[in-house]
Amino acid sequence: MVIIQEHSAKINIDLPKGDVNAKMEVFYNPVMVSNRNISILLINSIKNKSMRMADPLAGSGIRSLRFLKELNKNKIKSILINDMTEKFEHTFQEFIRLNKVSKKDKKKLILMNQEASFLLFQNKGFDYIDIDPFGTPNPFLSAAIAAISRGGILAITATDTAALSGTYPLVTRRKYWSNSLKNNYMMHEIGLRILIRKVQLYGVQFDKVLTPILSYSKDHYFRIYFLSEKGKEKCDKILDQHQYLLFCPNCLNHKSSIYNKDNCNCGHQFQFAGPLWTGKLFEQKLVQTMTKNNELVKNGFPEEQKFLDILLDESKNDRLGFYDLHEIARKLKINPPKMYEIIKKTKGSRTHFSPNGIKTQQNATTLMKLF
Repeated sequence: MVIIQEHSAKINIDLPKGDVNAKMEVFYNPVMVSNRNISILLINSIKNKSMRMADPLAGSGIRSLRFLKELNKNKIKSILINDMTEKFEHTFQEFIRLNKVSKKDKKKLILMNQEASFLLFQNKGFDYIDIDPFGTPNPFLSAAIAAISRGGILAITATDTAALSGTYPLVTRRKYWSNSLKNNYMMHEIGLRILIRKVQLYGVQFDKVLTPILSYSKDHYFRIYFLSEKGKEKCDKILDQHQYLLFCPNCLNHKSSIYNKDNCNCGHQFQFAGPLWTGKLFEQKLVQTMTKNNELVKNGFPEEQKFLDILLDESKNDRLGFYDLHEIARKLKINPPKMYEIIKKTKGSRTHFSPNGIKTQQNATTLMKLF
């Protein structure tokens, strides 16, 4: 047994000799520390108070332990913590003692040992639900969306990025009702947008509008935070933003379209991906608040600051698709220029999807002239 310290929380577990896997007696994934850091930053940066929270796929429960210790005092009314693993409740009680959780905070905890979807269907009206499975979130989407309240935040993680990003196109069509496109640099943005659309399609069945307020790709997983609202007209507007991304492999141009077939101005036929979400990935004010809070708050996460700075920059130019400067240089058979020069000339922004990528309203032809 090893005691693992993750920021404010401790857990005592047996670590596997190889990679983490779903068969672990107590599931803990160290790669997801950043995922949990950013969830704490986001919840502390929104106005919601006295929240009913649910962690239905808790694993070790370290996310909920950290919520208790690191979220602002007025944030939590209750946390439902659930995992199907045998002896979960007993194990988590040990972690409560290890972390010296106060009597006041213990009263906020509801420990369960059930199948996650069944649990969510039986307990609705949550202000925050975190779906962080090992693999696809698909089996839990319907129950989670039914259980989230108006004005609530639904957080979704997907680790089956290969299925979303073009490695297994038949899997993408079967599981995510869309066509993927595996190109050299835009496949992760495409995969993230396909996932957003899939979640939104479940939402409109309940007349629930699920708008992304923070979406990103990191460490081989996708993460999206949705704001839940009600309204049939708003649902229709969401569906209007489910279109195709058209990509020209010849000149690297791209655009959104309601059709999946068209010819580029360069004369070549576009490749397509989708349908997918073509709207915004970020709520700019939220990303700005999170970035500022992380810099100023004593217990911030300095390891996340560079990533947050890039997300903030990207949120100022929040549009579909981006251009990879190295890909353009390769097409032109020249060395790529300095990124800051191109950003300045195009009024563009960096993107977290690629260290060589920029988001800009300029097209590929204009960029090539600048090169």
